[in-house]
Amino acid sequence: MACHHTAVSRTVAAAGAFLISLDSTLNIAFPAMAAWFERPPESMRWVIVSYVLTYSLTSFAGGALADRLGLARVFRAGVALSAVAYVLAAAAPAFTWLIAARVVQGIAGGLVYGTSPALVTAAAAPNERGRALAVLNASIGTALALGPAVAGLLLEVFQWQAVFVVRLPIALLVLSGAWRALPDSGAAAGVRLVGIRDLARAHVVHACTLSYLANAGIFAIWLLAPFYLVNRRGLDPVAGGLYFMLTPLGTAVAAPVAGRLADRLGGRMPAIAGLALEASGLLALSQATESTPALAVAAALLAAGFGLGLFQVPNMTAVMAAFPPGQQGAAGGLSFMARTLGVVSGVVTFAAIFATRRAAAGFEAAFTAAFLVAAGAVAAAALAATLPERARRGDRR
Repeated sequence: MACHHTAVSRTVAAAGAFLISLDSTLNIAFPAMAAWFERPPESMRWVIVSYVLTYSLTSFAGGALADRLGLARVFRAGVALSAVAYVLAAAAPAFTWLIAARVVQGIAGGLVYGTSPALVTAAAAPNERGRALAVLNASIGTALALGPAVAGLLLEVFQWQAVFVVRLPIALLVLSGAWRALPDSGAAAGVRLVGIRDLARAHVVHACTLSYLANAGIFAIWLLAPFYLVNRRGLDPVAGGLYFMLTPLGTAVAAPVAGRLADRLGGRMPAIAGLALEASGLLALSQATESTPALAVAAALLAAGFGLGLFQVPNMTAVMAAFPPGQQGAAGGLSFMARTLGVVSGVVTFAAIFATRRAAAGFEAAFTAAFLVAAGAVAAAALAATLPERARRGDRR
């Protein structure tokens, strides 16, 4: 019975992360949104930044808060607030309204992301933590993969607002499941709050830095690939969405493989291999033009996503393992904060590179420059991941 309850709780937590990750419906809608609000392509960075920067901060704060108030309570609050945010965004009469709604959505997303890792690993033994987190990461990757395809179909019939409206009933279903399946619980006795010294340990900083770079690099795809696929290659939203989904699909497929490898062999080699593969995919995309064979573009998109998925699970496992049971909310939130701060940096950096180069040399030169920088950042992370374990764990408790 306890095993069944654990499985249900894990499913609900993964469903919450799935809901938040369905924000991938937005990216393929960027061209339509830019046209609707009469904004240039690079202004879409603020649609991403306002959301991602907010949830990158609230994911850690929400996880730490959940260690005191209870994981289920904070998780449910995040799902409920997400539903409110979808309504506000779909009703946006102006670009500034949309950005404000995205901030609300970011707060909500952070509360869910900050608690879901601790919820899925709550009853997992140390040698099963990778597989438990693989369920979470596979759920996230699946949502990221489905989002572009669903958005492509929606945009064939409706305006961009549909990418928010479609998530409202899902949010209500997840909220209903969370009320029934997740037990309320407060802080464990004697547990102290996470402090600066906990966060500043070398192996924690190392793992978070790798995540920061890996996720910064992948967002060259999330920001710029829709414009390449739709505006340069002339694909309709449905076809563009199918191509675009290959990156998160690769992440979803890699997650269970990475979880098994991390539990059996340790996380170092899967993480190194994943980063190297992601960098290779980004480098290949930097050379893509209007005449690049479609199969080559598809392979590069898939490889980058698969590499990220191979890296994410052992990396999150390492962060979670660095904190005691009473600090698992903060640990999961920290892992997501590192990811999403990388996303914010990637969005801002690649948008700036793209805008500057496009003004001077045109779309293809700007696209190439942005992806070369992305590939370089992830390649640097792959090199950093090869540092000997003892060089990173000398401060271990």
